Amino acid sequence: MLMSASDKPATLIYGPNGFRVVRPGTFVLCAVTGQPVDLEELRYWSVDRQEPYASAEISTRRALEL
Repeated sequence: MLMSASDKPATLIYGPNGFRVVRPGTFVLCAVTGQPVDLEELRYWSVDRQEPYASAEISTRRALEL
């Protein structure tokens, strides 16, 4: 993901079927890797932990470690 100086992180509330934008932005940071994830590409998160993840593998790894 290429980011410009005007890109800002979004604040989201994660639900079971999607997320709601609380503070507008263009990306979120993966809770495990810190990697920016464009909102249009965000597919993995934890409703219970309210955390976004960059990939299915990272999401699974996080679920198994807790």
